[in-house]
Amino acid sequence: MFQILLFYKYFAIEDPHQVLTHHQKLCQDLNLKGRIIVAKEGINGTIEGKLKDTRKYIKSLIKDYGFLEIDFKKSSGNGLAFKDLSIKVRSEIVSSYQSKISSTGKYLSPEDLHDWIKSNKKFYLVDMRNDYEQAVGYFQSSLLAPFKNFRDLPKVLPVLESLKDQTIVTVCTGGVRCEKASGFLVDNGFSDVWQLFGGIVSYMERYPNEDFLGKLYVFDGRITMGFNIEDPKHQIVGKCGICQKPADTYYDCKNIYCSGKRHFIRCLKCLNQDQGYCSKDCQNSYFQTIA
Repeated sequence: MFQILLFYKYFAIEDPHQVLTHHQKLCQDLNLKGRIIVAKEGINGTIEGKLKDTRKYIKSLIKDYGFLEIDFKKSSGNGLAFKDLSIKVRSEIVSSYQSKISSTGKYLSPEDLHDWIKSNKKFYLVDMRNDYEQAVGYFQSSLLAPFKNFRDLPKVLPVLESLKDQTIVTVCTGGVRCEKASGFLVDNGFSDVWQLFGGIVSYMERYPNEDFLGKLYVFDGRITMGFNIEDPKHQIVGKCGICQKPADTYYDCKNIYCSGKRHFIRCLKCLNQDQGYCSKDCQNSYFQTIA
């Protein structure tokens, strides 16, 4: 049995390269694959391995770094989520290109958010993920921030300007981006900012097909994931980029030199017609390149 762990923690790391070296040996010894980012501000990772090995990994992090309170998001794997192991040292564990953010929003548990939604409490859900993530799944009635990339964080300010005195709940996949996104809003004068603790994945696990519609985009070989997708209540909210019919499967353009949107949603009919290219222009330019 394989397990996938999604986790992060903001804490001061004096020597990120030392942590990198330790993690490389630890993950190799446990036959773990995945992606881990280490920075002076903390650690952010998604890894997959056999259940007994992911349990050993968690125990090691608790022993070596005191991660007693870290929120490990756990899901079933098949051993194919990652091709290899990648551990890198970067300036941030999630790139925002912002100067140091001094605050963060208040934590809101999935259970409390569920209660807020069902009680019709007045608040605004703000989705802090990229547009291609939002395309296959989102909270009903949420505000979709205009992100092509999380580095676009400042662009959300004009969109939310009228909500500075309102209650805002930021949401993202596992929570790591909301630490910075919610703090960014607080630092820019928003008075009542919350963030969904554990991210959308934790909410979906507890309340599948209730308030989050569609599937969750994830950054591993699964690409998207859902809970109880056989349930009649499950909806496909994504749309084929050609015919606009319901679809939620992503493909990469066959043109390795694609300068457009390489990652796109297609239904099988349109995919076959396009022969795996994101556009006719991309298909034609590819054959011109190799001619």
